[in-house]
Amino acid sequence: MIQRVQSLYLVIVALLSAVLPFFVNLWSDAQGTEIYANNEILVSIVFYVSGALALWAIFLFKNRKNQFVVNRLNMILNLFLLGFFVYRSLNLSGETTVSEKGIGMLIPVFSIVFLALANRAIKKDEDLVKSVDRLR
Repeated sequence: MIQRVQSLYLVIVALLSAVLPFFVNLWSDAQGTEIYANNEILVSIVFYVSGALALWAIFLFKNRKNQFVVNRLNMILNLFLLGFFVYRSLNLSGETTVSEKGIGMLIPVFSIVFLALANRAIKKDEDLVKSVDRLR
């Protein structure tokens, strides 16, 4: 059952979290050096954990309730990462020279959206199975 739509959403989240932050800059500091996820060890660990949770959720297709819970945990992790980026961006704006926020700061937002879509599809599958069980 890996061909379900929530598996596609979870693969997108895994690619967004585990691959994209290392190619897209998160922010640029006052000197103009671009900061990627591999420059910040804690940020890179959180991105890897988020990608690993998404991949793990794909293989929990037999137990939809656990898959739903793992996705919720991944959403919470991405919310913490988003909160860190908001805190970091607020601190970056107070510098004497202007620093730029990179497009990589939006990766947790896209991950949360795709995780919500995956949870909606998992809920739909669970409701379908419950409705079929009622007919027996």
